Amino acid sequence: QGMDYKQALEYINGASWRGSRLGLERISELLARMGNPQSELKFVHVAGTNGKGSICAMLASIMHRAGFKTGLYTSPYLRRFNERMQINGKQIEDNTLAEIVTEIQRHADAMDEHPTEFEMMTAAALRWFVDSGCDIVVLEVGLGGRYDATNVIPCPECCVIANIGLDHTAILGGTLSKIAYEKAGIIKYGSAVVMYQQFGETMEVVRDVCREMSAELYVPDFDDISVEFDSIDGQVFSYRGASYAIPLLGEHQLHNAATVLEAVSVLREQGWDIDDEAVESGLYSVAWPARFEVLHTDDPWFVLDGGHNPQCAAALRECLEHYFPDSKRVALVGVLKDKDYKSIAATLAPLFDACVCVTPPSERALPAEELAELFKDSCREVCVADTVEDGVDLARDIAQEQDAMVCAFGSLYICGQIRSCFGLR
Repeated sequence: QGMDYKQALEYINGASWRGSRLGLERISELLARMGNPQSELKFVHVAGTNGKGSICAMLASIMHRAGFKTGLYTSPYLRRFNERMQINGKQIEDNTLAEIVTEIQRHADAMDEHPTEFEMMTAAALRWFVDSGCDIVVLEVGLGGRYDATNVIPCPECCVIANIGLDHTAILGGTLSKIAYEKAGIIKYGSAVVMYQQFGETMEVVRDVCREMSAELYVPDFDDISVEFDSIDGQVFSYRGASYAIPLLGEHQLHNAATVLEAVSVLREQGWDIDDEAVESGLYSVAWPARFEVLHTDDPWFVLDGGHNPQCAAALRECLEHYFPDSKRVALVGVLKDKDYKSIAATLAPLFDACVCVTPPSERALPAEELAELFKDSCREVCVADTVEDGVDLARDIAQEQDAMVCAFGSLYICGQIRSCFGLR
């Protein structure tokens, strides 16, 4: 008798083996017991601190439009666990997930050292992608790169390294070069690597690893991007002589898109047949929620951003100043206590007239009362709401009174609940 969906989730989320203990021994053993599904798939492997989810979403959208059965593996999820694995834009069905986890439980429970939540989830996705006959899988790294469970894959068609910043420093090391070295751990011997254009030590570290691994490095040239149209409805830009439209907002998304276009060139060189129309329509139709996402357009405007580290905060600040320059603004904020929330608050608090603080639904949450202290110097009005839903109502009420817009930010953990307040799944 197999598990049902609820039991499957409870099993994967079982607290006794939570945490992310780095190392590839457990995932390798688990996959070997399952017949090594990873060896039957082709991959684009994506690491980085910020933007890797957006890059994955764009690449998967393009490959799907190009006619390939495309798997997409990302984390974390906003609303439902199943968002983490999709094929051609459709999430795994509950009963399929339950069947696969039933198989995984048999193997995992027989192992000396039990695999973690993320390892079992990764194995489940790989099994589903093989069973479904995926042509290619866009695989997002969970944490770091070198010792991340996704790094059990064979040499991918292309490795992509997104923007690198400081996050998870306790696990990955406190300097950019240490973090870059961990991310560069996904580079396999002889692979092709696309690296988001960045400067200084991060670039040098990745160049060194590429030399060691005889890997060819491709770097987009952000100076070659020219913006043709940019409004709250989306952006039109040209890059290397061709024009594209994306619904995602902010300059950093143009940089992510240029990185994706370089990856497409690499895939074409590897023999993947991707026509220009697939690239254009794939970018135009990409959906990636909670990235400066407009949930409501009037009375008041309501924007949601899942950014949760200093680099995200700087990008969000640019977006707010750019798209809502003359508007009064109300913040709706919740953060986890293991993030650099002081720096996030220092960057963003000055942009807001009022602030509503909430406690995200996570055992790692920072209590809203503590967060509120960080906004009191900048904002005229600071209050605390008991739940995320109450926070949404309160922020909208204040914004209506003051003729302001609302921006919710601080953690992906509040985004699912906020989106469902607006009837979005």
